[in-house]
Amino acid sequence: MSDPSRRAWTAEVMGTTASIHVIGAASASRTAADAAASTVAMLRELEAIFSTYRADSELSRLRRGELTFADADPRLTEVADACRRLEGATGGRFSAFWREGFDPTGYVKGWATERAATAHLEPLLAVAGVTAVGINVGGDLRVWTAPGARWSWSVGIADPARQGAVLATLRVRNGAVATSGTAERGAHLVDPRSGVPVSTAVSATVVADDLTTADVWATALAVAGDEDAGWLWDAPLRSAMTVTAVGVRRWVAGVGIETVAATSVATAA
Repeated sequence: MSDPSRRAWTAEVMGTTASIHVIGAASASRTAADAAASTVAMLRELEAIFSTYRADSELSRLRRGELTFADADPRLTEVADACRRLEGATGGRFSAFWREGFDPTGYVKGWATERAATAHLEPLLAVAGVTAVGINVGGDLRVWTAPGARWSWSVGIADPARQGAVLATLRVRNGAVATSGTAERGAHLVDPRSGVPVSTAVSATVVADDLTTADVWATALAVAGDEDAGWLWDAPLRSAMTVTAVGVRRWVAGVGIETVAATSVATAA
């Protein structure tokens, strides 16, 4: 039997699965359903602009020279400017410009999810009977909890060495969690500073205030691998952890997270 105080909606978007969760007595309301639908619609609108797989997207046309930034949707310029700033902030460990022209794929998913969820899900917290809202897009999460509510989201950090196993869990009331690395992308994570595939850290997980930040810095941390973590001192993170191929955890920012002996990955509970 489904939980009447919790509703979830799923959709295929940006080449992955998005799941939207609303907690509370009002989770079954038309208002909640409309907010979920609007969130998905905005994600698809942004996908139509930024997809590298669709020949008719504005990004694809820009990359082929059929559009200039001046002629394109202004959000392309917004994203390009942000990517340039983040390339500098991460010391080149994140870059949207290092090959094949401009490719902001590593930025857009987190940014688009943050933008859509902030516009359409976060306002649900003002609705009587809504305790918490959250969205999971391809394993990256953005969550909110109403002030004073006795609710927190449970997030599992997957063990890259054992499919379905969890290395650690954390409880988050408000914020974002993103994971990046070779465990997520096969052997396709490349250090933009050298063009060489990453082989040290198998995965990196970042907890931050927003998903744009968490997603980009998780990528940068995975690229950094076993580098000294001094470059992270000024990063806008709450916690960060890398995991090696044999499951060795290395905390590189923030405080440790509870370790559990679970056998399956929890994404939101």
